[in-house]
Amino acid sequence: MFEKVRAIIAEQLGIDKEKIQPESHLINDLKADSLDVVALVMDLEQEYGIEIPDEDLAQLQTVQNILDFIDKQENNA
Repeated sequence: MFEKVRAIIAEQLGIDKEKIQPESHLINDLKADSLDVVALVMDLEQEYGIEIPDEDLAQLQTVQNILDFIDKQENNA
């Protein structure tokens, strides 16, 4: 799952996927802005068939947070 999420983030932010690690912070490390995060969330929702409520967005600060969230959603489906 990491490689797929990594590829989505790299494409959305226009950066080399090798720069993206599980501990990477979307804003501080990967320089995403709020619009990037919204677009990224939409891409992830479409790719994984999940819904990420607005109130959960604040929790999704690192790549690992995103992986954990998707894993939890898939296990609850």
